Order: sequence, then C-alpha cells, then structure tokens
Amino acid sequence: MMEHSCRSRFLALTIVLLTLSLFAAGQVAVTTYHNDNYRSGANTNETILTPSNVNEVQFGKKLVLPVTGYVYAQPLYVPNVNINGKLHNMVYVVTEHDQAYGFDANTGQQMWEKNFLLSSNFQRQIYPVSSNDIDCSGNGSETGITSTPVIDLSTNLLYTVAATKEVVNHTSKLYQRMHVLDIATGVEKQSGPFFGAPIQAKTPGTGAGSIDGWLYFDPTVENQRAALTLSNGLVFAAWGAYCDVGNFHGYVMAFNTKNMFPSGVFVTTPNGYDGGLWASGSGPAVDTTGDFYFPTGNGLFDAYLGGTEYGDSMLRISWDGGQPNVDDYFTPWDQASLDYYDWDVASGGILLLPDQPGTQHPHLLVQVAKEGTIDLVDRDNMGHYSPGGDTQIVQTLPMIISGVWGAPAMWNNNLYFGGQKGPLVAFSYDPVAQLIRTPLTSATPETFGYPGPTPSISSNGASNGIVWIVQNDTFQGGGHAILRAYDANNLATELYNSDQNPARDQAGGAIKFTVPTIADGLVFIPVKNEVDVYGLLN
Repeated sequence: MMEHSCRSRFLALTIVLLTLSLFAAGQVAVTTYHNDNYRSGANTNETILTPSNVNEVQFGKKLVLPVTGYVYAQPLYVPNVNINGKLHNMVYVVTEHDQAYGFDANTGQQMWEKNFLLSSNFQRQIYPVSSNDIDCSGNGSETGITSTPVIDLSTNLLYTVAATKEVVNHTSKLYQRMHVLDIATGVEKQSGPFFGAPIQAKTPGTGAGSIDGWLYFDPTVENQRAALTLSNGLVFAAWGAYCDVGNFHGYVMAFNTKNMFPSGVFVTTPNGYDGGLWASGSGPAVDTTGDFYFPTGNGLFDAYLGGTEYGDSMLRISWDGGQPNVDDYFTPWDQASLDYYDWDVASGGILLLPDQPGTQHPHLLVQVAKEGTIDLVDRDNMGHYSPGGDTQIVQTLPMIISGVWGAPAMWNNNLYFGGQKGPLVAFSYDPVAQLIRTPLTSATPETFGYPGPTPSISSNGASNGIVWIVQNDTFQGGGHAILRAYDANNLATELYNSDQNPARDQAGGAIKFTVPTIADGLVFIPVKNEVDVYGLLN
C-alpha cells in the first residue's frame, strides 16, 4: 500500500514538473508590435496552445482586465518580471484616456497604473484630446495613447507617446510627450531635461503650413498612430494625421534612450503636402543593419524628378548620427491615381521576409495597401518609380485580394493577409524561385468588413501553427469584437471563435485596427475599456 502511494506521489510530482517545464520552455516576451522589428507577426515559441486544444470545450475567456479608455494599442507581454521579490508574467496596456497599466497576466491582478492626466501644478488641468479639439472622431470621443508602445528588455523600460490637452488660466494647448516607465513599478523615469518634455521639431521646408521656409511639428494635426520602434539605442516614433485634417506631413523622429535627447527628424513631404505615416497601427520595419522601411500615404510625389517628396511610396531610411537619409524607395506606377482617389499606400504595414543569403534577392519585403495589390520588393534595389508599370520590382500581383488596412504575417513560408470585404487569405512563398505562388493556398469561410483583420501567428517552430485575428468590423455600430483562430495550414478550418459560447467567451466592444497578442498559452485582445484574456480553461 505504501509502495503504491509513493509511486502515485512520484508520478504526480513528475507530471507537475513536466507541466512546469513545458510552461517555462514556452515563455517568450512580446515587446513590440507584431512580435519583432521584421513585423513577422509570429510567435514561434508557443508550446501550450495547439490546434488540438484550441476549441470551444478546452479554450475560452479566462480574465477581463478593466481599464479606463479604448485600447487601440497591441498589448505587450514580458514574463518573469521581478516585483517586490516575486516573479510575475506581466501584460502591459495603454489607453486613449492617457492611462498605462501593468497586470499579472495569469491572475489579472493590477500591479500598477500610471495616469498621465495628473499634474503637480494645481493651476494646470490635463485632459485627453477630444474629438472637437482636432476635428476628428477617428479614435472615438478622446485621443490619448493610440500607438503600440515598445519595451527595452535591457533596461526594463517601456516607451509610449501620450497626447494631452492642458489648460492653464483658461487657455488650452495640445501636447504630445514621450513617457518612459519602469515595467515593474510604472514609475516614470524623469532624470534629464528631455524626459517628459513636449515633442517639438523644426525642419527646413516650404510645404503646406510652412512659415518662412520652415516646417514646425504641429501636435494639433499630427497623429502618432504607427507603433513605436526600438533600434540601436534609439526609439522611433512616426506620425500621420488626425482624419487627414489640416496641413500635416509624415514625420519620423528618433529619441536617444539614455536621455530622450532628440536624434534626428525626417519629413516625407517637406516641400509638398500630406504623406502621412500610419499603417493602421503597424510600426516601421527594421533590418539587421538598422535601416528603416515604412510606407507613406497620399501626398505629393516628385522624387523621380529629383525632388524630396515621397507620397504613396515605400522608403528605406538609414539613420546615421542623427541624420536620416533616403537610401532607396519604391513608388507604384499609379501613384497619381492613388493620391487622387485616396487609395494610399500607408494603410498597410511592411513585412520583411527572413534574410536569405546567397540568393538573387537575399533581402525582400512584402506590402499590401488599399488597392489589394501585393508587392514583393528587393530591399537592396527597391526599384524607384516606373510610370509604365511595376515591372522593375521582384513581383507585383495587382488587386489580387481585397484592400488592406492592417499588416500581413508570415510563418513557415506562408504569407497571411486580411482585407476588407473579403476573407483572410494565405499564399505560399517559394524561397527557391523567390516568388509568391498563385493562386492562394487557402481562405477563411468568413468575409470581413472594414477595416479587415490583422493576422498573428502562434506555433511551436514549424508545427502547431494557428492564425489568430480579432474581427472588429462592427466597431462603427457598437458591436462586440470576435476572437477567431484558424489552422495555419488551412484557413478553411476554424478552430475556435469567441461567439461559439457567448455566455462564457464573448469579447468586449470592437475597435478598429486591433491586433491580438499570443504568449505562454494566453491570447490578449484589446477592446473598449478592457483587455480580454483567453486560454486553456483547465
């Protein structure tokens, strides 16, 4: 009897240890939009969630993390954060009400909250920016923190940009500030004159809104929508416009992580108009050399004539010693029509394909925008502009899918795209021919309205691939979001959706452009006034 009892205890302990090792092996941090600076959208170290256990019976809604304000930004995740001597797997959330939060991802306990609306000066009142302040209701009734932050694990600091309206003596003014928070405590780092200072910039230019040959960054028209990016000791932020209102331009600014000292400014249309950077919330992509890639929106384009205006283009920028340089670019042949009909390139984020040394095109990128045209571009020779057609790039598939307001994802030589008024689709990428194979390999039975979903992937290496999306096309009518999971090898196979058991799993209110985060057996989806957490129920 005792021998049997000891054996049972040994087996139970073995199961516990194996379970703990399984969880530990799968732990991974998600510190930036779409997982990495290539913007792959893939977590390939997910050992817990599989196509066999992501189903209505075993998988569902576990927690609701309540916050104040809409959550447009992708939640970020860091395991094993030391807080008062105890390790916590942490999820980080920012909101349009200018709040930042740190939650224990497994228990839902709020570990800290940072309110950017508080002031040490009783004469200064601080509010989120209202839709009336900017003549734009694109983010809802208030705008605070819209873009996805970025976390530096070498310093355990989180960077985020907050927009505020500040009233002193009955006079109001709009500001945008870069804030730097300790991920364990939420305490703001403030040593140095540039920490927490209003973001400002002055660059030469005669474009829209210029004064005496200078452009001045205007926080009343510039919307910091694109995700923040960390590279080589610099944090990069990019701007487009609030509802395309006013004399805006596309801006990219760099800030030194040591002291928040400004380290260079790039304007996409210094002598023209528009050219905003937004990519439906995706961030600039960065290669291993530190070069940046991002798409621009509608605006003047004259670079092919020797000018400095890059509307409706994809740019490669190097950032040397605070001096940004356009090293290469690609502009679609129909740029003038794109600009005229508001079919701007900047609606879709750029994805860098894995580097493939020794091939004809070792460095490639892929991008889709409002036209639904898939462009495969050599990053070393982007092709510039050819008015007769886009034959100078590696591959173009004109209007092959529905228009994209989001970002693609890549896993196992499969590319996934979610467009509006169409299904989520997958194409196979052939690394030998270095081409995207047609026709598509699979598609979801469901079609999605505006803005369409941005896919994210979880897998254990090359196996157990799952494509996750947040269906958010009911946001305009006040509907709820739907979390959906599909077999990454065949999108026609839906594994789970949160409306299968709505009493238990229904998600909160839908918001456009939202992206799920998958890590350590949990799926986090941003919605109105909360983040919903899904995982295995037992």
